Amino acid sequence: MPVNRPAEETDDRPLVEAAQRDPARFAALYEIHFERVYAFIARRVGDRNAAEDLTSDVFHRALAKLGNYESRGAPFAAWLLRIAANLVADHTKRSLREVTGGQNEPEPSLQPDLEAIEHQAQLIRLVDQLPPDQRRVIFERFVEQRSVREIAGMLGKTQGAVKQLQFRALQTLRTQMEGAHA
Repeated sequence: MPVNRPAEETDDRPLVEAAQRDPARFAALYEIHFERVYAFIARRVGDRNAAEDLTSDVFHRALAKLGNYESRGAPFAAWLLRIAANLVADHTKRSLREVTGGQNEPEPSLQPDLEAIEHQAQLIRLVDQLPPDQRRVIFERFVEQRSVREIAGMLGKTQGAVKQLQFRALQTLRTQMEGAHA
C-alpha cells in the first residue's frame, strides 16, 4: 500500500541516498510519489492508458538516472514532475504530428500545478478509502465512464441502487475534501 504524504511533509533525502546505493530501495520513493506523478500526467494527457504508460516511463527514467540526481534544495517530487513534464511534452508533440501530419502546433503549458496535483492525489487516496461497492461505482462511472445501467448490470444491482452508491460516495468525498481545505 502506498505511503501517502504531501510533498512538503517529506524529506526524501535519506530514501534517495539509500536508493542511490541500492536500486532495490527505489520502491519506497515510487510508493510515495506514484499518485502525484500519475495525477499530473493524467490531467494533461486525458487518456488513461497513455497516463499509465507515461507514469511507468517516468519511474523507469528516474531509476535509470538516479545516480545523477542532486537535491539542489528542490524536493525529489519536483525532479520527478520535471521528468513527467518532458515525457508529456514529447507525447503531445508526437500526437500532434500524427494528427496534423507534421505541421507545427503551439505547445500546451506543461508547468506543474503542484496544488492541483496534490488535490488530485488526495482525491485518489480518499476514493481508495471508500467502501468497496462505492469505490467500484466511482471507478466505473468516472474513470471507465460507464453508464449507470452498465454498472448496474455488472454489479447485479438495480440502477437505483447504483445511483444511491454513487450519491453516497460523492457526498463522502465532498465532505472529506471540504474538511481537508477548511
